[in-house]
Amino acid sequence: MLTAKQHELLHFIQERLDSSGISPSFEEMKEALGLKSKSGIHRLISALEERGFLRRLPNRARALEVLKVPDAAKPAVRERRDNIVPMRQPAPAMRPIAANDIVEVPLHGKIAAGVPIEAFEDHNNLAVPAALLGAGEHYALEVSGDSMVEAGIFDGDYALIQKASTAREGDIVVALVDGQDATLKYFRREGRMIRLDPANSAYEPQRYPADRVIVQGRLSGLLRRYH
Repeated sequence: MLTAKQHELLHFIQERLDSSGISPSFEEMKEALGLKSKSGIHRLISALEERGFLRRLPNRARALEVLKVPDAAKPAVRERRDNIVPMRQPAPAMRPIAANDIVEVPLHGKIAAGVPIEAFEDHNNLAVPAALLGAGEHYALEVSGDSMVEAGIFDGDYALIQKASTAREGDIVVALVDGQDATLKYFRREGRMIRLDPANSAYEPQRYPADRVIVQGRLSGLLRRYH
């Protein structure tokens, strides 16, 4: 069984996710429940997590997910200004990630958008809006070179890559050549050969036997910093 305050907090979080897709802040939760400090909110959230009603999404600021609501056959109540108000029971559902939610993804150095360069090895993190990412695991690479400019990919951009070992015809992929050179190109097949196409008429396509090329991911999005 949940306490009245646990019911009230769960209901408040659910209503905010329903209306905006964004988790309320701890300050907003504190004000809504009439508590004097945020430590009480931390305790309530921890208790709801332990009971399987709530989950904090990792590496995301202000991201909470309601996993279930109390049994509709036993309507909960919440206290507000000394009145007892029935709590509306929303249908349990997976909530979309808020558009302004931030995720940290691994940043693996630079990748060539020209001729292949040595495979990336750096291991830092890059903060990325979650809306730019799809399903699956992702990482980021800093683009070096100009061979993909006609696809809108410029030197200094950050390519957001969905991890994958296969690609469809025409996908923009991270291709590892001979186990050491990584490049960002359009993926094409020519019989038993793999053709890596640039998006710049000044560059020629690169052709390799299929066994020399390993797909390491597909382009999911781009970040660009303006100076």
